[in-house]
Amino acid sequence: MKRVTGIGGLFFKSKDPAALKRWYTEHLGIGHDKYGSVFTWRDALEPHEERLTVWSPFRDDTTYFGPSAKDFMFNYRVEDLKGLLELLKQEGVTVVGEVEEYEYGRFGWIMDPEGNKIELWEPVDGPLLENWRKRDGGESADSGGGGQYPPVGQS
Repeated sequence: MKRVTGIGGLFFKSKDPAALKRWYTEHLGIGHDKYGSVFTWRDALEPHEERLTVWSPFRDDTTYFGPSAKDFMFNYRVEDLKGLLELLKQEGVTVVGEVEEYEYGRFGWIMDPEGNKIELWEPVDGPLLENWRKRDGGESADSGGGGQYPPVGQS
């Protein structure tokens, strides 16, 4: 069974997510909407398939990274979330919460030995890519945000 197939996202806490996103846009050219930015790429083994990685600052008071006390969370892409979570449980890895499903994929969470919460994502890239493109290529006006990337169609 394949385990991690790529990086799905980088999430981190910020005192002012809106200002930080504007700084990244101005100085590094990273376009954004109120939730963050999406980087598209193609897998060398499947170049016909467009993939994405999400970059998103969260408010510094978010509880989304809990039970970790860290200021960041990595999201890794996986092919078989249910099978992988079952295997990880058998290996003694701590699984956090229940699997959540959205139009753009299924999510599960684990803890590593140093207390970092890790989000595992079995993606359905199409709906999220389509939604991102509808937001003016990711350069739409920012209204604050700094939370979890929403289910498609929410803002």
